[in-house]
Amino acid sequence: MSLTFPFSAIVGQDDMKLAIMLTAIDPSIGGVLVFGDRGTGKSTAVRALAALLPKMRAVVGCPYGCDPENAKCPDCLANAAAASKSVPSSQKSHLVSVPVVDLPLGATEDRVVGALDLERALSQGVKAFEPGLLARANRGYLYIDEVNLLEDHLVDLLIDVAASGENVVEREGLSVRHPARFVLIGSGNPEEGELRPQLLDRFGLSVEVKTPDTLAQRVEVVKRRDAFEQGPQAFTDVWKKEDDRVRRSIVAARKRLPDVAIPDEAREFAAQLCMSLGTDGLRGDLTLVRAARAEAALQGASKVTQTHLIRVAPSALRHRLRRNPLDDSGSSTRVERALAELTAPKPKALNT
Repeated sequence: MSLTFPFSAIVGQDDMKLAIMLTAIDPSIGGVLVFGDRGTGKSTAVRALAALLPKMRAVVGCPYGCDPENAKCPDCLANAAAASKSVPSSQKSHLVSVPVVDLPLGATEDRVVGALDLERALSQGVKAFEPGLLARANRGYLYIDEVNLLEDHLVDLLIDVAASGENVVEREGLSVRHPARFVLIGSGNPEEGELRPQLLDRFGLSVEVKTPDTLAQRVEVVKRRDAFEQGPQAFTDVWKKEDDRVRRSIVAARKRLPDVAIPDEAREFAAQLCMSLGTDGLRGDLTLVRAARAEAALQGASKVTQTHLIRVAPSALRHRLRRNPLDDSGSSTRVERALAELTAPKPKALNT
């Protein structure tokens, strides 16, 4: 089995690493959109994080990797009924790695959603289903490189599945449903085209990555990559201790997350920020608060503070801003400016 480049060995790209860590702590935040130059470690970071996450427990033989405590897919329910067991959770389970599935731009619809064998269904009366990429990605990560170039019919599919957490395949009167909950990671170059607003809104966080602009960083990136390629096991062993530390911090944050309090003043600050930026709907408010709660859990805090909200605000809101023809500032700059205005000291009233 080939080794994955260690997560801790990635040079820089702190915003990208934090964003995917937060979604590992709380998948309800939504996916991560990574826009930037090619060759900046986007796919490397996703695979590296998934590789260091603790293995998850799944039902043996389930094509969707169902959690044995909540196994409700058609296969698990059928197997449980056949074995005369009252609850699917009693099925045998084993530990598996968190899946990372690539969705190629040229993938067919059947490859993505799965295919029904109509001939077998008509001749044998058996509902035969070949699971697709969405099934494989359940409870893991679905990675799409050049997501802004994805064909419209696949974008429509992803929007539906991302909203429901369920994949529905219907052919000639036959229908199959199965769970498809995953963290959607998309990457691309903004110069090659824009993302459809409907799909853009489904990404919880957005980060911008750039080619290292300092000599020291560029040299260190090349040095570490070359060392990994020359001796993958030795290089991985060097970074094992740091990767273990990151793993422990994520596991601890997951356990701590339900107990992290969100004071009303934190919610009010989030709402004020979204109002000042003119974001549409309330998805931005929800994502901002959820991301701040995950950040607080990662830092070991018992409640969300303004500091946590400020840390995650650019990632949660930069891709939700309307275009302003009178303001040619970048979206990140607009978020930072709004934060500065909200956190600036209020002038004291003069005594009359």
